[in-house]
Amino acid sequence: MSSIQVNVDGDVEELMKRLRSMENVDFKGVLNAVGEGLRTSTAERFERGEAPDGSAWKQSVRVRDGGGKTLIDTAVLRNSINVRNGSAGVAVGTNDIRAATHQFGDSRTIRAKNGRKLTFQAGGRWRSVESVTIHIPARPFLGISDEDEQEIKETLEEALAEAMEG
Repeated sequence: MSSIQVNVDGDVEELMKRLRSMENVDFKGVLNAVGEGLRTSTAERFERGEAPDGSAWKQSVRVRDGGGKTLIDTAVLRNSINVRNGSAGVAVGTNDIRAATHQFGDSRTIRAKNGRKLTFQAGGRWRSVESVTIHIPARPFLGISDEDEQEIKETLEEALAEAMEG
């Protein structure tokens, strides 16, 4: 699974410690709720075309030229977002091979395979070159937004309140 690691601290970390110490808490269930909330939030970012910090993704050439939404041509990447949880925490990520390229950006050089030159049309003109380098901008989709952090706190606080009542 491609991943970035985000550690939460402060209020969230303290709430998690308190929940772990209570015997009558289904901690795995709480983590599952947190993970599903983050998975949903990540999928919604694809629809809005924005990073966890709220900044807009750079529009893709496909979208600019033909319409649609950036990173949602086939929706394979968006639909591959999954949740894994255990006793220590929860992970939201994907095993899609393209994930890291889109999360962090990349540059790729394409070279001619059969012959000495690549021939293609760009800007209405035919070009013939030995290689071309393309730049794929970062379009972060994994991460925790301010809204996500608030939702995590609320989920943990609700679980703590239920545990103290029951």
